[in-house]
Amino acid sequence: MSQPHDPPSEAPETPGAGPAPRTVDRFLGDPTRDVADWRWLWEEDVPFPVRSHRGGVASKLLAGFKKLLRPLVKLPLGDLHDRQRTFNLIVLEHLERLETLRRQQAERIEALDVFVREALDEALAHNDALYARADQKLDRYRAEAADLTATLGSALAVLDAGGGAGRGDGAPAAPSAALAGALDERAYLELERRYRGSEEDVAQRLEVYLPYLRAAPPGLPVLDLGCGRGEALAVLAAAGIPARGVDANARMVERCREQGLEAAEGDLFAALAAAGEGSLAGVVSFPVVEHLPPAAVDRLVRLAWRALAPGGVLVLETPNPLSVVVVARNFWLDPTHVRPVHPDTLRLLFELAGFAPVEHLELRPFPPRERLPEIDLEAVPASQRSLADRVNRLRDRLDELLFGYQDYAVVGTKGGAAGGAG
Repeated sequence: MSQPHDPPSEAPETPGAGPAPRTVDRFLGDPTRDVADWRWLWEEDVPFPVRSHRGGVASKLLAGFKKLLRPLVKLPLGDLHDRQRTFNLIVLEHLERLETLRRQQAERIEALDVFVREALDEALAHNDALYARADQKLDRYRAEAADLTATLGSALAVLDAGGGAGRGDGAPAAPSAALAGALDERAYLELERRYRGSEEDVAQRLEVYLPYLRAAPPGLPVLDLGCGRGEALAVLAAAGIPARGVDANARMVERCREQGLEAAEGDLFAALAAAGEGSLAGVVSFPVVEHLPPAAVDRLVRLAWRALAPGGVLVLETPNPLSVVVVARNFWLDPTHVRPVHPDTLRLLFELAGFAPVEHLELRPFPPRERLPEIDLEAVPASQRSLADRVNRLRDRLDELLFGYQDYAVVGTKGGAAGGAG
C-alpha cells in the first residue's frame, strides 16, 4: 500500500507563458478530476513512479527491486494492460462527451436566462406604456364626459328657461340654437386637438414671436384674437408679458380660464374696437385670418393699428398657400376655413394700414420624410452625374412648390418707437 500524498501544487503560470506543462504528479495523492489530464495520461501512456512506503536504506532497496521487476511483470500482463487501457480510453471518451454536453447545456441555459430576462423587461416596459396610454385615454374620456354633462346641463337650463337665456351678448338664444352652438363648439375643440397638434407642440412653435413682443412697449397688454385653447396666453404669461384673449368658442374660453388665463367670450372685432387707442403693446392671432373674408382681414389690420401704442406689434399667422400640399389638402381639414391668404396680399394690407417695418416669417417646414427624395450624386456613375444634378435641381423646384413651409406669419410694427426682433 502506498502512503497518501499531499495534493501536488502546480507551478504558477507566468503571464504570457501559457498553462503549466502536465506531469504525473497531478495523479498522485488526491488525483486531478480534469478529463483532459486523464486523456493526456492514457494517450501518452505515462508510467507512475515506483515508490516505497518505508523510509531508509531498506525502502530504497525495495524501490530498486520493484524497478527491476517492472519489465518482467509488464511483459506477461501486456494483454491485460492493453485491454485496461482501451477500456479507460472508452470511458474517457464518454466522459468528454458528457463534459461537452454539460458545457453546451450550461451555455444554453445561460442564453435562455438572458433571453427570458430581456423578454420580461421588454414585456414589462411595453405593459407600462400600455397602462400609461390607457390612463391618458381614460383621463381624456373622463374630462370629455364631464364636459358633455355640463353642456347638456346648460342646454336643459336653456330649455327650462324657454329660450330666454343669452350667449353673452344680451341677445336671447333659441333652444335649438343653443344646442347647435354647443355641438359646434365641442366639434371644433376636437378638430383643434386632432389636426393642429398638442398644446405643448403649439406652445413651443409660438416661442418664435417672443423677441418681437418683448421689444414692444413695456407695461401694456397683448390681445390674442381667437385665443383658442390658450397656448399663446400661456407662453406670454410664462415670459412675464401681460396678455388677455378673446374667442367666440365658449368651450375654448372655459379651458383658458381653467388654466388661470384671462379670456373672454365674444367677437374679436368688437373686442379690438373696444380697446382704447394706443392701449396695447401687441395684437396677435394664431391662426384666424383664413376664417375671414378679405374685407374683414383689412378691417382687422386697421383696427389693430389704431389699438397699438407706438412701437406695438401686430402678428398674424396663417397656413401657407404657396405650398400646393397645404392649399390643396391640409387647409381644408378645417371646414370653417374661408379662403387662403397670400403672403404678399397680407403684407400689402399691413403696409397700407401704416405698419413699418413689416417682416415675413416662414414657419414649420415639412419633415424630410414627407418631401421629395434627392439623388445621391456620389452613388451615381460619373458619366451620369451631370444628368442627375439637373434632375436634383428640378426636384428642388418641385419640392419647394409642393411642400415648402406649412405656415407663415407677417409681423408689423407701428411706427413711432423702435420695434422688431433685432
